[in-house]
Amino acid sequence: MTSRIPRDSRLRLVRPRPLAAAPRAVNQRHTRRPAPRPPEGTPAPAELARMARSQLAGAARVARWADIALGPGGDAATTGDKATLAEATAERAAEELGLTTAQVRADWDTSRLAGLIEVHGDTARPGWRLRAWNRDDSAVLRGWVALFDAWSLAHPEPAEHGPAGVAEVVSAMPQVLSFLQLSAGPVPVAQLLDLLEQRVTELRTERCEIPYGPQPEPAPAPLPAEHDDTPLAPLLDWALHALASVGALTCGDGHATLTPLGNWAVWVKLEQICVAAQSPAGNIEQGAEDMLRGCAQLRPNAARAEYRAWLAARTVGGAVTELLAAARGEDALLRGLAFEALRVVGAPAEPDVRSVADEPALRPYALLWLAEHDGIDPEDAHEVLTREEATWLWVDTAAAVADHGEAPMLVRHLESALQPTVPALLDEVRAVGHPRTVQVLVALAAAHPDPALAKAVRRAAFQVHTGGS
Repeated sequence: MTSRIPRDSRLRLVRPRPLAAAPRAVNQRHTRRPAPRPPEGTPAPAELARMARSQLAGAARVARWADIALGPGGDAATTGDKATLAEATAERAAEELGLTTAQVRADWDTSRLAGLIEVHGDTARPGWRLRAWNRDDSAVLRGWVALFDAWSLAHPEPAEHGPAGVAEVVSAMPQVLSFLQLSAGPVPVAQLLDLLEQRVTELRTERCEIPYGPQPEPAPAPLPAEHDDTPLAPLLDWALHALASVGALTCGDGHATLTPLGNWAVWVKLEQICVAAQSPAGNIEQGAEDMLRGCAQLRPNAARAEYRAWLAARTVGGAVTELLAAARGEDALLRGLAFEALRVVGAPAEPDVRSVADEPALRPYALLWLAEHDGIDPEDAHEVLTREEATWLWVDTAAAVADHGEAPMLVRHLESALQPTVPALLDEVRAVGHPRTVQVLVALAAAHPDPALAKAVRRAAFQVHTGGS
């Protein structure tokens, strides 16, 4: 049985506030969060609205025609209750607007998704956004965002794939779009496919909730028609073309790139997540080091959500620079947490992580990050480290436990060493030259219940301190 209440065994980084400070904190009003600024290079709202008007020009033209031609007492706008444009009405619009019937139907559907037309039964009336189209940029942008949110309806999905596979891809695409936004440039479609496959796998895993304890043998059941082997490449191709059809991205030469409108819209969505995910302590508004300290007591999933929100409020380059600066500090726990946050950043952080792989303090963390990024199972990633690098990492982790953990945790950490015996471990720990070696050995000697082993560890600490052997 687990509990959400933090226990004393949790690593503690934030010191308790003195009681005298409590009343002041209770009465103190929270400062209002400053209005977030879009990523550098984002066009001004007026320019974004101009782009949205251009993207929705056809839809607005059909909406205005319907406003005039389909007034009270006129022709029926739709057939049945599906808001599909009636055949006679589509032909009339095509003739009067100089378009094909297919173009009219496509623009009609777009105008409905963007809120320019509201359909009630077999009649249609203009939406408020159409009334404000020429004078209100925010109404135009809201209309385009409504279309962007409905991208999966704007372009028919592949007929050969069932609704379950399509639904999985639609659920996974926000992460793909976030990755495109963080990348701030063209991304190979093959890389997006890898990300999509990972996210779909996560969604399928989340659905497989197996009750704890012994279960009765289930009766054999026929395999469903649609199973987990659904190829995702055609569905990704459909999703990218659907997003391109609404003006959110462009595809070409095996790459996908968000348009300025798409980049802005994804940023808005991430910012909304950022606001919703803010912790009471305001970790997201802090610098990297303070944010990591605030996340130290969170469970892994909650910490990852906090990392995502913190990243969403910053440019990827600036965020990665901050995280690596925090990792270079003296606090070993923050070093490990910084690389956990960099795992959330993903591929856009690769050049920076690769560039620090030659720094002794960061090398083991960087090599593990790069191995996992290259597709090596996290369980096997440690195999990329040399014995010396793995020992250095063991000492660094022990330093984090010594600083922020408890004696039993340090004793358990001793059992995770690669070396088969304590003397072998002490020899290799002395050889790697970690700057915290003495403090780690002293803390381990004080924590270990075996007097003989504690004595050997103290002797090793003394030898490192004096430079003896």
